Amino acid sequence: MGKYHSGFVSIIGRPNVGKSTLMNAMIGEKIAIISNKPQTTRNRIQCVLTRPEYQIVFIDTPGLHKPKNKLGEYMVNAASSTLDEVDAILFVVDIKDGIGGGDKRIIEMLKGVKAPIILAANKIDGMSTKKIDGELSKIEQFDIFDRIVKVSASTGENLNQLEDILRSYMPEGPQYYPPDMITDQPERIIIAELIREKALNFLREEIPHGIGVEIMHMEERDDKNIIDINATIYCEKNSHKSIIIGKGGSMLKAIGSSARSDIEKLLDTHVYLELWVKVKDDWRNSPGMLRTLGYK
Repeated sequence: MGKYHSGFVSIIGRPNVGKSTLMNAMIGEKIAIISNKPQTTRNRIQCVLTRPEYQIVFIDTPGLHKPKNKLGEYMVNAASSTLDEVDAILFVVDIKDGIGGGDKRIIEMLKGVKAPIILAANKIDGMSTKKIDGELSKIEQFDIFDRIVKVSASTGENLNQLEDILRSYMPEGPQYYPPDMITDQPERIIIAELIREKALNFLREEIPHGIGVEIMHMEERDDKNIIDINATIYCEKNSHKSIIIGKGGSMLKAIGSSARSDIEKLLDTHVYLELWVKVKDDWRNSPGMLRTLGYK
């Protein structure tokens, strides 16, 4: 038998280019939350892809952006701090949206990085080859990429090719995680993120970045195959609280029903989910609240 190979890959890119969708697709499980709102991912999430001959540990980072508060500073630091710790960097761009100023700023930041850089030109589905090549010609001129792969995270196109390329950069090493482990995130953190994802999807533009979710209680019933989960959704204004709850509790019920479905798939059991909404003024600038919600 050949020697085992393993290593770490940091997934970076500007907000909303499909980093989490790409990682979920490669792992085959929904670990990182997905939303059409920018800056959805807030933590560094490690996910593990294990094959008989190799193991790739993906670090899905928050989108790189200009921070406006302490939470934003945490997110940018979480993303940029991975660059010197990994065996390869996977830079994801939304090729359909085109190469913009945010992509160019990240490219400038990557110029001093020693790790090999693989460009994943994402969202090629529905695009002509001519348009894809035209957008890629704008980015190839920077001459910092070791490989370029055209992919679609949503359809799975060329993801096998991308995995083979990433595998080729993994050094000889141990199997860092057990073969059945797909993430280092505690269940409570994943569940809180699933609830936040549903809130992001249901709520208006001005609210999502001001919400956080904390799991207050989680316990399996002794007499039934069911897990009771109590969670608190934090927001920053009383007006936001009323919107999150909705008329007659309709919005909160919709968020809870949608989240419960994903949580039951994750835990493979029935779930009774109870949601509460609390106002914490300017919590994104509170170090104590950031620690409470897992942003360390």
